[in-house]
Amino acid sequence: MNRLSILLKGLIKENPVLVSVLGICPMLAVSTQVSSALGMGVATTFVLVCSNMAIALLKNIIPDKVRIPCYIVFIAGFVTVVKMIIEAYAYTLYQALGIFLPLITVNCIIFARAEIFARKNSILDSALDAVGMGAGFTLALLAMASIREIFGSGKWFGIELPVLIDFNFPILNMAPGGFVVFGLLIAVVNFLSKGKAVRKSEFGCAGCPSVKICGMESCGENAKGGTQ
Repeated sequence: MNRLSILLKGLIKENPVLVSVLGICPMLAVSTQVSSALGMGVATTFVLVCSNMAIALLKNIIPDKVRIPCYIVFIAGFVTVVKMIIEAYAYTLYQALGIFLPLITVNCIIFARAEIFARKNSILDSALDAVGMGAGFTLALLAMASIREIFGSGKWFGIELPVLIDFNFPILNMAPGGFVVFGLLIAVVNFLSKGKAVRKSEFGCAGCPSVKICGMESCGENAKGGTQ
């Protein structure tokens, strides 16, 4: 895989939210306003890039048995830095993101890229992977937030839109509306990729963090049962 492919794959083909279905909590929680979605996307991308680079740099030093706790320490440290910066310089955004800002620490996207990519590749490739995945996460957030804010409250980036400000669908700003928009976005991506956004093999044993434990026995059983 060349470096351009590494950078671009997170936008559509392997979008962490709309294809891999990771990071759903912040996707649904902070996507009622475009400004909050953009802030969450940038913050998550920063943490993703820094943690990927740190893990790629130290992958030969970190003992395999304690790699997950080490990932948590790295990620939590970078999240703390982001949290302090946003609180100091963008307090309104800090209040809007609330508990979901520190919860970036346990974002599945960051752990997935650390385990599947960063610990097996160079620093530069890991940084490019993080930028691509972060961009894909941010674009998905912005798309969902734009739909929900425009049609749910008749605004965009807080700017009132003619007609829609008086005729909108407030349910889109509620949990049911969030799930509906999320499902529609997944359907659009699936349509654009003709149902082949990610190759089936990418969900096999090679990318599973537990492969060393099960020895591929579970995958074999699932294959025989037709549930793989």
